Amino acid sequence: MKSEDTPFEGGPMDGRVLPVLVGPTGHPPKTYRIPVPDPDGGPPTVLVYRRVPRPGRGAIGFARWKYLYDPEGGTRTRPRWPWSRPAAAPDATPGGKPDDADG
Repeated sequence: MKSEDTPFEGGPMDGRVLPVLVGPTGHPPKTYRIPVPDPDGGPPTVLVYRRVPRPGRGAIGFARWKYLYDPEGGTRTRPRWPWSRPAAAPDATPGGKPDDADG
């Protein structure tokens, strides 16, 4: 497989350039996750970086993309697929009217 030297900005990987595998379209993945082992043996911390375009046209053979640190760690603002949205909760009151609890 082909790889591209891609710079990382922000977070613990700031300033590093790593070879990142590119897909059949020649683009690296949109999200790059780096698991960091916990020194106490707990679950690893995962650093999340998002692919963004680099300004200008880099040198020949250098990546057109860079990765920016995402401190949120992969939280999505919208579902990936529109049909995967959770179903709306049904109305709990019959007829849609609120109950009069006071009497």
